[in-house]
Amino acid sequence: MSEAMAGRRDFIRGAFAAAMAGVAAPAALARANPVAAGGGDPNILELPEHSKGLGQPVATDGYGRPSKYESNVQRRTSPGLTQTTQASVSFAPLQSLFGIVTPSGLHFERHHQGWWDIDPSKHRLMINGSDDKMLKKPLVFTMDEIMRLPSVSRFHFIECGANTGMEWGNVAVPTCQYSHGMLSCSEFTGVPLKILLDMAGVDYKRGRYVLAEGADGSSMTRTVPMELIESGQVLVAYGQNGEMLRPEQGYPLRLVVPGVQGVSWVKYLRRIEVGDQPYGTKDEAIHYIDLQPGGLHRQYTSTQECKSVVTTPSGGQVLLDKGFYQISGLAWSGRGKVKRVDVSVDGGRNWKTARLQEPVMSKCLTRFSLDWVWDGKPALLQSRATDETNYVQPSYRQLRAVRGSRSIYHNNSIQTWLVQESGEVKNVQLS
Repeated sequence: MSEAMAGRRDFIRGAFAAAMAGVAAPAALARANPVAAGGGDPNILELPEHSKGLGQPVATDGYGRPSKYESNVQRRTSPGLTQTTQASVSFAPLQSLFGIVTPSGLHFERHHQGWWDIDPSKHRLMINGSDDKMLKKPLVFTMDEIMRLPSVSRFHFIECGANTGMEWGNVAVPTCQYSHGMLSCSEFTGVPLKILLDMAGVDYKRGRYVLAEGADGSSMTRTVPMELIESGQVLVAYGQNGEMLRPEQGYPLRLVVPGVQGVSWVKYLRRIEVGDQPYGTKDEAIHYIDLQPGGLHRQYTSTQECKSVVTTPSGGQVLLDKGFYQISGLAWSGRGKVKRVDVSVDGGRNWKTARLQEPVMSKCLTRFSLDWVWDGKPALLQSRATDETNYVQPSYRQLRAVRGSRSIYHNNSIQTWLVQESGEVKNVQLS
């Protein structure tokens, strides 16, 4: 056994022993006097109802639901964030999730003109060119035709380019759900877009971009570079987490563009056009651009850079007592795999390398954790991720030195949570 593993086991044993010391006295009291401890007849051990009778029948409603005791774990909206609920956001409860997969019913939402439940038997996907030299023949696919083609399933994160955008200037929201909740991760199933383009006979020397168009009222349109498609990464997806896409996630068909901001993952996908230059659509010319300190704008900055956040303990949570805790969080990078995550409990003065939970996959969420004994004093929790390209997640000072403080998109700064002596956790920023 390595010294590191032995040390970690000794640490956990010691922390567990300290924790059990606090519950030994109440347990002994319960054994000695069940009535005083809140029980009934001291000579009778009362079994709970669920140990004495029949439970509920199977398949009562045809689709499983969470326990009633987990009803507080839900997506949440931010009142007043937008003028209409059809063009708004619901945030995923990252602080309440385990592992890396976001349940489909808790996946964050971002809509530009509301969601639709489209009849898959009537939905069509067109492949065409900006001129007649881009491909040999335009094609129109039904859902049945797409679903009969060879498919793949892959795990990827999707993050809105505006995630953490409200924090650019200063602390704006109290919890991890609101600061980082425009982020989710799923197993997506579909057909590589390149297969469809090959069927249409695309000229890859001429056609270096595609325009993806959605069927909703906003006619969401985004340019996607052909090199992403040629690599086989980009999917025309119909499945999510083992079932069909949910309506709010683009049912029956959406684009999956791993590592790229969520607005390019066009929902209700109805058309792919092949062209020789970026299209400069409304959603990439006047929206989803980055304001620079000198007044210029960055355009086509789609890649989601390396980022991480501690999800527990995090803002809005409370530590009930001193002792052992597991700091846990999520890390991700639009450029590939997460290589390392370091965690600090003193605001970045000292760092310890966290454990990465397997599997660590490219352009996918990675769960990290670190053992910690809280001594009851104020602590400043941070995480700092590094990806396989050796890009290191920046501090707010580093990012603002380049980007200023008036932007909206692509805020991947290090997040800080203040654990107060009371155990309450708050969102703070360090200068």
